[in-house]
Amino acid sequence: MFDLTALSQAVATHGRVARVVIAAFKGSSPREVGAAMLVWQGGQSGTIGGGALEWQAARRARALLATETTQLDHEALGPKLGQCCGGAVTLLTEVYHAGNLPLSAPVIARSLDGSPMPLAVKRLIDRARGQGSAPAPQMVQGWMAEPLAAASRQVWIWGAGHVGRALIDVLAPLPGLAITWVDTGLERFPEALPQNVRALPVVDPALAVDLAPKEAEHLILTYSHALDLELCHRLLSHGFSACGLIGSATKWARFQARLAALGHFAASIAQIDCPIGNPTLGKHPQAIAIGVASAFLSRQSLPKSMEITGT
Repeated sequence: MFDLTALSQAVATHGRVARVVIAAFKGSSPREVGAAMLVWQGGQSGTIGGGALEWQAARRARALLATETTQLDHEALGPKLGQCCGGAVTLLTEVYHAGNLPLSAPVIARSLDGSPMPLAVKRLIDRARGQGSAPAPQMVQGWMAEPLAAASRQVWIWGAGHVGRALIDVLAPLPGLAITWVDTGLERFPEALPQNVRALPVVDPALAVDLAPKEAEHLILTYSHALDLELCHRLLSHGFSACGLIGSATKWARFQARLAALGHFAASIAQIDCPIGNPTLGKHPQAIAIGVASAFLSRQSLPKSMEITGT
């Protein structure tokens, strides 16, 4: 995915930025086609993996920053790099600045050799525009085509305490997420937030439920059991893709009874996953976050019937 937002922000901060992307590979590869990193003088972000591969790619990229060069490098992941992999990777390095950032489009396509756009690339673009079908990143007949990065999952985290902060640390770096973080006041949040995280301070967080998209996934871990219950109640009426609640088996048993008393059917209540986490990892906030993130990555929505971790 071509993250135009991250590239634009990097250019605004650093001036000239090289983007290195895995354009193709054969055999083993440390990352998938489309994995990219941004490189500027004195720093970088993102990763193409591979240790020595990434170090050499970053060094080459910095040497290109003063130029307008587009460069393809074919790297064998073997003795040349001091690695044991048996694959070969093609890296595309492009230098960007304020004057040549690509326009926002469903597919970012550009020629690598000056050739006219081939029919295969035109079809990729037409399908993306007409059908909303994002193509896989790929190099086609001298052109590189990548879908524009867009959030595919809306995540709402309710609570900015220790576990909420740990979850942000673990989830925010993942691609394709737009995270809304809700708590009772601005002072509850850190001063600096990742670019895909929006802080939403609300005196009564339950009132923010109506702002959430129906397809959002929710993690409830506030400082107040009463607020947790109210959020569960409102979310059951509002609708969601997935909902996880931190707590003990005792807390969940009481919540089930109270939600039933509020008029929710058992089958509806069962859509909420409680407890969340992985008990084998412990109860440290980062351990809880790792367990929740593992489940989050394993499925399109949060898994049900997870073991107890939390309060």
